Amino acid sequence: MKRSGRFVMLMIMNRMPHVLCTLLATLALAGCGTMRSSVVFEPAAGQPAPAARAVSTRVSAASPVAPAARTPVPGGTYVVARGDTLYSIAFRSGVDFRDLAQWNGVAAPFTIWPGQTLKLSPPASSVPSPATTSASSAAVASAPVFQTIPPAARAPTAAPDAGVPGGGAVQSATVAAVPVAGETAPPSLPPAAPPAVVGASHSAGGITWRWPASGSVIKRFKSSDAIPGIEIAGQSGEPVRAAAGGVVVYSGNGLVGYGELVIIKHSDSYLSAYGHNRKRLVKEGQHVSAGQQIAEMGSTGASRNELQFQIRKDGNPVDPLKYLPAQ
Repeated sequence: MKRSGRFVMLMIMNRMPHVLCTLLATLALAGCGTMRSSVVFEPAAGQPAPAARAVSTRVSAASPVAPAARTPVPGGTYVVARGDTLYSIAFRSGVDFRDLAQWNGVAAPFTIWPGQTLKLSPPASSVPSPATTSASSAAVASAPVFQTIPPAARAPTAAPDAGVPGGGAVQSATVAAVPVAGETAPPSLPPAAPPAVVGASHSAGGITWRWPASGSVIKRFKSSDAIPGIEIAGQSGEPVRAAAGGVVVYSGNGLVGYGELVIIKHSDSYLSAYGHNRKRLVKEGQHVSAGQQIAEMGSTGASRNELQFQIRKDGNPVDPLKYLPAQ
């Protein structure tokens, strides 16, 4: 019995390392199932960034969710009419043109055609349900996260318009053409008028702004107004000038309440609008300089001669007096 007992003890002692290793491995695997990690790879200077590693099959399987709209979502649909541009429809509907394009799968240069129906809200499939959101959040919380820090992106510096100090040139990708519904080819553009500096300037939102007309303000901005902007008094035929450099994305009379209207895109975030003109002097796709005459003041769509002037940031009307220089 003594020899048998010693034999059993020797066997247990000989197998103890294997038992401990197995136990430790099991504990380590269990810990990996519950631990969270956030590993960030930052490449050395001059070295290419390593490829980001997959997060988790649970995360990648989640349905893509569209980014939140920049403006209140009006809902419903709009049927494109001849002469519309994506920008004018977004302006009329009170949404950002980028959101409108995304909701309808319209890629740059945003070509649309008469009779086309555009949705004024994101597709239902892109709106996450509470259950999907919580499940995705749980998956992200429990999954290891591996991400790469890319090199800092350098924002391009916009060159000022020729001949105009601080001309407020377009600060996004150049707009080569603005498709107009019902037109098979871009209209021929008149030669650019010589730039003109009118009065003082003021920089706001990365844009250099100038007064679009020389008259006094007879109506101030109210965000609750049906047509939110300011009204500037003047005489019929007086010059209406671009408040900043940019690209004309609408020139027409298809928006009720605005008369002869010009809309200029200054950057991806900023548009300005000039309504009630007697005559428009620019066409879609035309580049204009700050201070360049774009229209003649009038009373179309109004009861008196005036300029209805708006600035919109990401589709939302803002008070122009906070952007224009002090009078």
